[in-house]
Amino acid sequence: MADAALRLTALAEEMLGSPLPVRLRAWDGSEAGPADGPVLVIKHRRALRRILWRPGELGLVRAWVAGEIDVEGDLYALLDRLAGLLWERDPGEGRRVHPLRDPKLRAAARALLRIAGPFPPPPPPAEEMRRRHGRLHTRRRDEQAISHHYDVGNDFYALVLGPSMVYSCAVWTDGGTLEDAQRDKLDLIARKLALKPGDRLLDVGCGWGSMAIHAAREYGAEVVGITLSREQAAFARKRIADEGLTDRVEIRVQDYRDVKDGPYDAISSIGMAEHVGTERYREYADDLYALLKPGGRLLNHQISRRPERDEDAYHVDAFIDAYVFPDGELAPMGRTLTTLEAAGFEVRDVEALREHYALTLRRWVANLEAHWSRAVRLTSPGRARIWRLYMAASAVSFERNRIGVNQFLAVRTPEPGTSGLPLRPRQWTEEV
Repeated sequence: MADAALRLTALAEEMLGSPLPVRLRAWDGSEAGPADGPVLVIKHRRALRRILWRPGELGLVRAWVAGEIDVEGDLYALLDRLAGLLWERDPGEGRRVHPLRDPKLRAAARALLRIAGPFPPPPPPAEEMRRRHGRLHTRRRDEQAISHHYDVGNDFYALVLGPSMVYSCAVWTDGGTLEDAQRDKLDLIARKLALKPGDRLLDVGCGWGSMAIHAAREYGAEVVGITLSREQAAFARKRIADEGLTDRVEIRVQDYRDVKDGPYDAISSIGMAEHVGTERYREYADDLYALLKPGGRLLNHQISRRPERDEDAYHVDAFIDAYVFPDGELAPMGRTLTTLEAAGFEVRDVEALREHYALTLRRWVANLEAHWSRAVRLTSPGRARIWRLYMAASAVSFERNRIGVNQFLAVRTPEPGTSGLPLRPRQWTEEV
């Protein structure tokens, strides 16, 4: 009798202490759970061994990357239904999962073990970042982490990001395309920085060169862009040559801690601070402050997380750390603002763009799904599945206000106290 799905649903609900919010389909063809909505398909019982070996998110993700579980129907809807179990479950709600102390949970775990089959579990997928050594955020370790994420291949990123080649939150207006929204974001940053011909701009974490090109081509700025990814740098240099901007834009493979040729009139840091880490963030802010001339502006575009009741309990998401952004860390918005001020900056404006990032991620997922076969050929089936899950789950996280993204405009205000900003900076006119 094919009943694996029914047994798994009952066991999951026993261990969770609440109804399973999605329908299951097991490898034997059986189904159980709510009839409406998407279906979580367990294609092989190996997936259960992974989950038992590493309970929680990492076990599920390993099974997803290996192709042992899949989703039939709307991936976003399934993630939204599971959000309460994976991310937002109140520890006091329902049953606390503690098999060593609860006889019923011990029995459920033994039953799940019998269904899962013989141990040990399969090894982690090849795409998983292996154990790292040494202190967080040393130059060598940061270089390895950046390479893991960004050196997947420029062709793969071009497929996902589209012609703009911008890997950060766009700024949307009704009816606009992804390329329109990314251009508008770059232009918003240039206007907030008040760029004008001849200004020196340092673009920290320059990616594939889009901000550098926009600042030089549209505003006449002299730009230095830095990245730790050699693949990004090679791609950016070719784009800059094709645009005829080699006299105004220099791309370096360089750590921000090694930039010594200030002062700059302006600095853009777009999606970079997440890689710096909490331990190093004050050093980062100090370095950027030192590189700016008095009166110079910093535009810091950064993902934030909601503050924890106990900040010491914060831990990096296991999936993101193992498969996407190794060693990446998110900070609450207030901590970022405080750190910038402690470094000497005057923070003049903070703009929240949370909903904009959800829209951006959904467009990237649509690009990936529309070119799925090519994405798999360019990387691997596992890598393509990682990016689909990570971007879709991130979109849901932004939509549910688990994470946000903000632009901080800060000034190295001179001693007399003249910031150089207009009285109403949010107007962001061409004349700012």
